[in-house]
Amino acid sequence: MGQRRSNPFRGFVDVMSEMNRMREVGRGSYDPGYEDRERTQASAWVPRADVFARGDDLVIRMELAGVRREDIEITLHDNTLTVSGERASDLDEVTFYVQERFYGAFRRSMTLPSGIDEDRISAYSDNGMLEVNVEGGAVAQSRRIRIGDKPA
Repeated sequence: MGQRRSNPFRGFVDVMSEMNRMREVGRGSYDPGYEDRERTQASAWVPRADVFARGDDLVIRMELAGVRREDIEITLHDNTLTVSGERASDLDEVTFYVQERFYGAFRRSMTLPSGIDEDRISAYSDNGMLEVNVEGGAVAQSRRIRIGDKPA
C-alpha cells in the first residue's frame, strides 16, 4: 500500500456539477427534452478521476472513454485546473432500453496548491484515459497549528 500523505487538495469536486449529477441519477426518471437544453456548468456530467502522488508529482487520471483528444480542453486559472469538453453521441434515432453513459458537455475542476507553474503541467490521452501530470505538485505540505490555552 502506498505512503499516506496529508491531502492539501480541498474543494476538488466542482460541487454544483456533482450535486446536479447525483440528483439526476437519484431521480431515476427520464426528463424529456433534457438533451435539448443548453449545457451549463451545473448540468454538465462529471467524469470519474483518481488523484495521486507519483514521487513529487501530482497525477490526475480521468476516465474519458469515447471523447476525442481534440474535444478536451485543459485550463489553469488562479490555481484551479479545469478539464472540460464534450462526448458526442453517434446514436441518432434510437430507442434506449438502458442508458448509463453520459453524453454532451463535461467539466471537472480542482484547486491545485498555490505556486504551481503552468509550464510544469503536461497531459496525454491514451485508450480513454486522460492523465494530467503536475510536476512538483504533490510536495505541498500542510502545517499543524498548535492549540494554546485561552488568554486570560
